[in-house]
Amino acid sequence: MAPTVEIYIWTTCPFCIRAKKLLDSKGVQYTEYNLDGDEAGRDKMAERTGGRKSVPQIFIDGTHIGGCDDIHALDRAGKLEPMLAGV
Repeated sequence: MAPTVEIYIWTTCPFCIRAKKLLDSKGVQYTEYNLDGDEAGRDKMAERTGGRKSVPQIFIDGTHIGGCDDIHALDRAGKLEPMLAGV
């Protein structure tokens, strides 16, 4: 069963684009929340992340993964694939 992946982004954020490219390269479908000018959405994201307001913020099956550097670190460590496979 495919995991639920969510990513909070700003359209022109280079880190958001990089994180999305990684997910796209793995064929992952995700729900994208565009926070451009959406302060209420940013506040909701901050609640889910324990106060983090930087983007991107990524969740896999409701678990907060972190941002761009975090998801790339998981990938380099070989830990992202199992998460995306639901293992």
